[in-house]
Amino acid sequence: MRTQVGIIGAGPAGLLLSHLLHLRGIESVVFETRSREQIESTIRAGVLEQGTMDLLVESGVGARMQAEGALHHGFELAFEGKHRRIDLTGLTGHSITVYAQHEVIKDLVAARVAAGGELRFNVSDTSLHDLDTATPSIRYRHNGEPCELQCDFVIGCDGSQGVSRAAIPQALRQDYERVYPFGWFGILCEGKPSSDELIYARHERGFALVSTRSANVQRMYFQCDPKDSVDNWSDDRIWAELHARVDSDDGRKVVDGKIFQKNIVGMRSFVSTTMQYGRLFLAGDAAHIVPPTGAKGMNLAVADVRVLTDALRAYYDEDRNDLLASYSETALKRIWRAEHFSYWMTRMMHRLDDASPFEQRLQVAELEYVTTSRVAATAMAENYVGVAPV
Repeated sequence: MRTQVGIIGAGPAGLLLSHLLHLRGIESVVFETRSREQIESTIRAGVLEQGTMDLLVESGVGARMQAEGALHHGFELAFEGKHRRIDLTGLTGHSITVYAQHEVIKDLVAARVAAGGELRFNVSDTSLHDLDTATPSIRYRHNGEPCELQCDFVIGCDGSQGVSRAAIPQALRQDYERVYPFGWFGILCEGKPSSDELIYARHERGFALVSTRSANVQRMYFQCDPKDSVDNWSDDRIWAELHARVDSDDGRKVVDGKIFQKNIVGMRSFVSTTMQYGRLFLAGDAAHIVPPTGAKGMNLAVADVRVLTDALRAYYDEDRNDLLASYSETALKRIWRAEHFSYWMTRMMHRLDDASPFEQRLQVAELEYVTTSRVAATAMAENYVGVAPV
């Protein structure tokens, strides 16, 4: 078989790229090791920047997000027993939407199926070949049979453990990484919202985050040892920890509920450069990872896809190679800005075991500054909604 663009990975990056290319008359095939049911049911949180929201709506896949997502015009920073609000819309004119990543995936899969798009689920033994030629190919097994797809370009959207990044010779790329000595303990629970907006809490016991999934389902996290086990945490112990970290001196409290999911996730920052090799281009988690504190993961993937879509359109419609040639340089400007913001948020909000009492007080001083200075709050808001200059 042959197509124009072969896409490895049916996450938000791969599916959105396939959808946008279709709208521009460019053919693609998407390959995924998991089943459709698995990718649509793997629960992952999602905070969508203004640009991500706009692109989904403009491309015709944003209706359910607008109907079911929670539009937020600000968020709260909790520290020292008080809550202070960052007015995103008042400071930037923009907002964010809380809409889970797997719901975005459902919308994109539905759009590709409706358009007759080529989605290959449950593939195995995927390998990339002849990437430094004009005729790269993807070999794989599907339904037990060996298959090969020839294409003009291969786009690796298969995450940090996929085959795409590893296909770039180690001598040609530089990997940068920061592994954090803490993780997030996450829960899903039944109950009413604890707040109308997200709450980011810094406490001497560690970080906590309160989010709303729906009117009856809430998502919460608190900082923990990444090597801990969910079996060590009873529901009563979890709620005691969240109350200690988030409740304010004026009587505002986290609303308890029945917990029906628990998990622990590690945290790291990672960037791989370059993001291209021959006819292979990386997008999303295949090239970069951010700690979730800054809510940048899916938004960075969408930003990569936007750049790639423009570059591929220019190649096919205008016979131009310049945008493809400069893809890494263009994408990495936004990536490093987002990496810095996420790192800054993480350092400011989490308990750092290697921090001296002096450095701990500096965290509080910085929170005081960003919540009382309009200039500092604007810088935070611009980065959070994704309109900061890069």
